Amino acid sequence: MSHVFHRSLTQSYPTAVKGDGPYLIDSTGRRYLDASGGAAVSCLGHSDPEVIEAIRNQVGQLAYAHTSFFTTQVMEDLADFLVARAPEGIESVYFVSGGSEAVEAALKLARQYFIEIGQPQRKHLIARRQSYHGNTLGALATGGNEWRRKQFEPLLINVSHVSPCYAYREQKTGETAEAMGMRLAAELEDEILRLGAENVMAFVAEPVVGATLGAVAAVPGYFKRVREVCDRHGILLILDEVMCGMGRTGTLFAAEQEGITADLITIAKGLGAGYQPIGATLVSKKIRDAIAHGSGFFQHGHTYIGHATACAAALAVQQVIESRNLLACVNQLGEGLRTRLLDQLGNHPHVGDIRGRGLFQGIELVADRDSKAPFDPALKLHARLKKAAMAQGLMCYPMGGTVDGQYGDHILLAPPFILEDHHLDEIADKLLSAVDITLKDL
Repeated sequence: MSHVFHRSLTQSYPTAVKGDGPYLIDSTGRRYLDASGGAAVSCLGHSDPEVIEAIRNQVGQLAYAHTSFFTTQVMEDLADFLVARAPEGIESVYFVSGGSEAVEAALKLARQYFIEIGQPQRKHLIARRQSYHGNTLGALATGGNEWRRKQFEPLLINVSHVSPCYAYREQKTGETAEAMGMRLAAELEDEILRLGAENVMAFVAEPVVGATLGAVAAVPGYFKRVREVCDRHGILLILDEVMCGMGRTGTLFAAEQEGITADLITIAKGLGAGYQPIGATLVSKKIRDAIAHGSGFFQHGHTYIGHATACAAALAVQQVIESRNLLACVNQLGEGLRTRLLDQLGNHPHVGDIRGRGLFQGIELVADRDSKAPFDPALKLHARLKKAAMAQGLMCYPMGGTVDGQYGDHILLAPPFILEDHHLDEIADKLLSAVDITLKDL
């Protein structure tokens, strides 16, 4: 019996022993093409020599220094790199160890900002149903996935949730994409007014919804209208790019494709590409200045914030992505992957929607294409599919509860940026085989 408290205590896991580009290799020598980047993490694959060397060099000089005593040059350099490329208005970076911590920091920064400027009554958060913002209590409360929240509900703060921008299921008959975006922005504003605009702190959203909906991008113009609503009422906009940021959708920040900036942006996953655990909250000038000219101290912290080795890994990852022009590859490979998915699965009787941006693609499975009826959740289709894909030597990210936290199944694909064309064929072929095997066994 393993003494590790694994995610599932009833499942037996293969033992990963080595990485080889986009593949992971287990103790039996079996190779798995990592078509999900784990959980949209491993954007450079599993054996990049430049990143490995950067980690070795940093550990050889300085592995860790507590940030209440020191800064480090590598942390300063990584912050400079990110701010220079961030959306307009971002001036500072608060480093943490992962996405949930980044969201927690953003929520606390938002609250402290309003205390610093003399608006302590602002305490309400608004997010969207079927969003995912992390598993720590503040992040979990902000997220809108009912299945994840249910058993912990008594521990969660009260957060309002409005409709997701989920065109496949939420766009009304005869409604244009523009009209849908306007309707949803109006719904957000109605909720702000219901709570009292002077009491609302922030609106939190993923530019492209990841784990819970499966690579759902907003309709054109939606986020511009959301930004206008927030500005009109003095509310902060927090964009959660933990999964969809750092090049995953074809630009370094997903917000770039929406033509907006944010007051706070959370990143992780692709920031360090899995070579070290790291996340960050990017902070606008107005928030930084309010705290700097007020109390001068952010009342928050973790032991490993700004970890030197993690920062060295992340800086190397980002420099590799830039020097090798991998964002252009993300767009090119993303088009190739989408074409193959449409060819292989576009007419499949149980595929309702194929969507996404760049190397962030989602496939929604349905019992009936015409009615969009989901499968019975008792079938645990997503779990069966993951097992079938692993048997094919393919890692993908199937999830259940797509529609409402209970019904619906989707597959999320987020492969490394270093793929070649033959890898795209391998993904599509093995995924089709896994889908057919899963459905045949029902």
